[in-house]
Amino acid sequence: MSDEPRFLKPCEDAGQASAEDGVVILDGPDGVAITMTADAAEQTADSLRAAARQARAEASRQRDGLRD
Repeated sequence: MSDEPRFLKPCEDAGQASAEDGVVILDGPDGVAITMTADAAEQTADSLRAAARQARAEASRQRDGLRD
């Protein structure tokens, strides 16, 4: 094993959501797929939006040379 830290390369491809038979299907990159209830999908969407806002703010601070 290596002592070097491992960094995940973030995917730049968006997932695609669809509704079928009363459930939401999210097809993501690399064959990732998940089926959720409408309530779970809405909660996931809210969580993703909040995380995206936070990630953008963090990336902006890093570009500006600021740290938390």
